Parts: sequence; C-alpha cells; structure tokens
Amino acid sequence: MTGQQIVEVDPHDESAVIAWREVMAAAARHEVGQHATIWTEQELLAMVQQPGKARRTLLFNGLLDGEVVAAGSLSLRLLDNVDAAEIDVAVRPDVRRRGLGSQMLVRLEEMARTEGRTRFEAEARWPYAGPSDGAGTAGVEFAQRHGYSFGLGDVQRELDLPVDDALLAELAAEASPYHAGYEIRSWEGPVPDDLVVSWLELSSTLMTEAPTGAMEREAEAVDVGAHRESEEIQAKQGRTTWHTVALDRDGTVVAYTQLVVSGSEQQFIFQWGTLVHREHRGHRLGMAVKVANHRFLQAGADVTGRRVATWNAEVNDHMIGINERLGYATAARNGELQKKLV
Repeated sequence: MTGQQIVEVDPHDESAVIAWREVMAAAARHEVGQHATIWTEQELLAMVQQPGKARRTLLFNGLLDGEVVAAGSLSLRLLDNVDAAEIDVAVRPDVRRRGLGSQMLVRLEEMARTEGRTRFEAEARWPYAGPSDGAGTAGVEFAQRHGYSFGLGDVQRELDLPVDDALLAELAAEASPYHAGYEIRSWEGPVPDDLVVSWLELSSTLMTEAPTGAMEREAEAVDVGAHRESEEIQAKQGRTTWHTVALDRDGTVVAYTQLVVSGSEQQFIFQWGTLVHREHRGHRLGMAVKVANHRFLQAGADVTGRRVATWNAEVNDHMIGINERLGYATAARNGELQKKLV
C-alpha cells in the first residue's frame, strides 16, 4: 500500500474538479481509446455545483506528493433506489498496481455504508474485441477482487453523422403503416408541461424495463420538480435535448427517445433513453421515434463530423436491430457490476 492522501473535492474548487476529471479521462482513454466518452469541464462543474433533489454526488481526489493520481466518485439517489450507491474509481495509468484504486474504493464504500447504502454499483470498460463478460480485463478483475459480481454486459455503438436522408426516409416508410393510430411529436429542450407527467411515468421505468441481467434495481421516482431541476442543470451544462415521442389517442406518451447535444463536447452526441410502453409494442414505435428524432436533429442542428454514442445490453436484440438498421457500429464494451452487503 502507498501513502496516498484521499480528500473530498470542494465542488467550487474548479482546479480540484478539473484535476479529478483529468484522471478520469486518462483512465477512460487508456481502456477504450477514441471511444472514451468524457464529461467536459463545463458539464462536470455544473453538475457538482448545483445538486438537485434527486441525486447527490461526491468527488474524491487521491494525491501522492501533492499530485492528483487517483479519482473516485460516490453518487447517491435520494428519491428512489435509496439503498444503492453508484461508485466509480480511476487511477492514472502510469501509477497503477500500487494499491491506489483499492484504497480509494475502500474509502468510498465506507462512506456509502455511513449513508445506509447496502447495494453498491460500478461499471468497467474494455475494447469491443475483448470477452463479453470482461474476464481478464483490468476493471472487471479489480471489481471482482473486491467482491463485486458481474451483472450485465453492454455494448457501446457509434453512428457517424449525418445519417443519409434516403435511409431515414426508407426506415420511416417501413414503420409508418404499423403506427397509424399514434401521433409522432418532436421538440427541442424541456419536456412540455402537457406531456411531462406521462413522459416521466414512462421514462422512469427504463431502469427496470430494459434488460437488467443480474442487476437489482427499482424504477425511478416520478417527480416533476426533480425533473425540472435536472433540466436546469442540463442548460447550465450547455446540453440541449432533442426529443421525439409517440402519443396514443388520449395524448399519453407511450414511446420516447432522446438525443443530447453538448455545447462544449464536439465529438459525441449522446443517445439517452429509448423505450416503448409494453402495452404498445408491436407497432414499430421504437424505430419510428428514433428515425423521427434523427431527422429532427439533422434538420435543426449542424451535426457534420460528429458521432452518436449509445449503449445497449448485449442481450437487447430488438433495440440493437433498430440501431444496426440506422448504421450504428460496435465500438467498446461496458460491464455493470454489483456488490450487496445484505
């Protein structure tokens, strides 16, 4: 073990937050190279400086001789999954194998326990050519040595933009006859007031409706106030969300998808959730909303030279099929791991 000093980061100490980010970025690039997706300084500072009612996130720096060489985060949901803690640990590649990551993990787990959390969640990344269960990869091996079990394997896929207009038109035409009884509606920015409740009622189930493997989770809380707070934070981060939903005859959201464009990240656009209510599946609404959202984005923003990054459980054949029709290609792997104390 080393004489590492672990300190909690003051969210208003920008130099300490940026040093934390640099370690996280170096570790991510070491694992998956150009496929690393890294929060910008603007995005990170806005998130830690304005915590909302739904989540509290703490950052920690590990120092050797005053230099930040390790980083950790502890994220606690406050409205749902209140027995869980999301933990992330990174060590600068040139100082690994010295016990720095283990020391950081022990500190984070101790804090999680004091918060009454008994279910710890973590993730690990590795190249797509590696094994689907991460066997032998650094992050998964590290987590398993500390009592974490592999719960679910995800695949990161990427899509070069812009998508050919002819392909989008073809896919839209294929899906159209199946969803004639639904309205497809798109918008940029916050969720409209007339849709926010039914949008949340659907989107809050993504954590449990998408494949979960051996991961234990509960649905998110439906809280309009918390959602509006998150939208305010996204605005401060410089992020713009492009939404498309499908509405049934009563005007209820029964399918949705989101693309998130960062004002300070020029490489990636992020595909967030896509979900169709289980009672409305079989109408190709997943394809319909994703195609409509890509068309809406490309009509309203300059996306030339950018890539969309998305993650799907490797067993989620239906969504993977949609993404492959759109042109997404495999890029990297991600493992979801969990440790339960009781």
